[in-house]
Amino acid sequence: MKLIPEIDAARAEIQTVRRDIHAHPELCFEEQRTADVVANKLTSWDIPIHRGLGKTGVVGIIKNGNSERAIGLRADMDALPIQEVNTFGHASQHPGKMHACGHDGHTAMLLAAAQYLQKHRNFDGTVYLIFQPAEEGGGGAREMIKDGLFERFPMEAVFGMHNWPGSKVGTFGLTPGPMMASSNEFKITLTGKGTHAGIPNNGIDPVIAAVQVAQALQTIITRNKRPIDAAVLSITQIHAGDATNVVPDVAWLGGTVRTFSLEVLDLIEQRMRDIAANVARGLGCDAEILFNRNYPPTINDEKQAAFCAEVMREIVGPENVDAKVEPTMGAEDFSFMLLEKPGCYVFIGNGDGAHRDSGHGLGPCNLHNASYDFNDDLLPLGGTYWVRLVEKYLSKN
Repeated sequence: MKLIPEIDAARAEIQTVRRDIHAHPELCFEEQRTADVVANKLTSWDIPIHRGLGKTGVVGIIKNGNSERAIGLRADMDALPIQEVNTFGHASQHPGKMHACGHDGHTAMLLAAAQYLQKHRNFDGTVYLIFQPAEEGGGGAREMIKDGLFERFPMEAVFGMHNWPGSKVGTFGLTPGPMMASSNEFKITLTGKGTHAGIPNNGIDPVIAAVQVAQALQTIITRNKRPIDAAVLSITQIHAGDATNVVPDVAWLGGTVRTFSLEVLDLIEQRMRDIAANVARGLGCDAEILFNRNYPPTINDEKQAAFCAEVMREIVGPENVDAKVEPTMGAEDFSFMLLEKPGCYVFIGNGDGAHRDSGHGLGPCNLHNASYDFNDDLLPLGGTYWVRLVEKYLSKN
C-alpha cells in the first residue's frame, strides 16, 4: 500500500477531527457545527471557502497553475436519527442522533486530502472540495445544485467515495455504469364503503382491493420488465380498519421501488398506476396513487470509472481493486451530481468491525446500525486516494 507519508503522519490530527464530528452528529440541513469545523479547518490552511449552498454546504477552492481545468471531490456531512449504543469516548453526545453511516469519516478523509493538496499543489488546475449536507433523505446534493454549485464552480468531472463495511481495509470497489439504485416511495389508497363485517354485501371492501392490488403489483417485476433488468418492488405496509367487526371505508398500502435505470423506473411507475386503478375499479373502489421519486440511480461514467480504478491500483495494487463490484440496491444522492457531470462513485473497505474501540455495541459494524463506527485506518488511505486522483487528473504534464 503506497500511502502518502505526510498524510499518514497527520493521521492523529485528522482522527481527532473525525471523532469530534462523530461525537456531535447533526441531521440533514442541521449541520451548522459540522460545517463550522470544516470551514475553520480549511480557513486555517488558507483555503478559500464558500458557504451556504444547500443551506449548510461548504465548498473549498484550491487553485494552482494556469490551467482552466477543474474537478470536484465530494464528502457528505450529515448523521442519522439513530440512538447510538456505543459507549466509547467519542460516542454521540446528542440523544437520538448518530454517525451510523461514516459521513464523519468521509468528511475527515477529504480534509486530510485538502491539507496536503493546499501545501504541495502538485497539479495544474482547480480542485473544488464539496462538503455536502443532507445525504440521508434530504437530497442535499440536489439542493446544492439548485443553489448553483456547478454554475459558480465550473468543473468537468465530480467524484465521490463511501466506506463499505465487510470489505477488507486496503481494498476498493467500483463499477462502470449503475453503482447504486434509485430510491422511490409509493402509497396507494383504496376507498370503498364501510359496513358491518357480518353484512359485507352492503358495502365495498377496500381491504380486499388492497390485497388484490398488492398481489398484482408483483407481476410487474415478473412479467412486465425484462428479466435482465434489476428492480425491487417491496410492499412494506398495509393498513386498514380499527375493529374486527367493521369493514372500513379506506385501506392503504405503501413501500419502495428501486431500479438501476430511469427507463425501468418509468415502466414500473406506469404499470403500478394502471394496475392499482383498474384493480380498484373492478372491485368498486377508488384508487389514489402517490409515487415519489427520491434519488435517481447512481451511474458511473465508464471513462471516469476506468480512470479511478487505475488510480486505486497504483495505491493498493490490482489485487485489491474490484473494478466490477456488485452494485447495491441502496441509494445515494451523489446520483444527482452524476446526472449533471461525468464522474465516479467508489467504495473503500471499512473492515469487519474489529477496529472498534472497547465500549462498542454488540451489534455488527454495518451501515445504519447503532453499533457502527468508522474505521480510522481509512483516513490516510482515503486521503491518499483523493490526492492521487487530483494529481493524475490535473497532471502538470
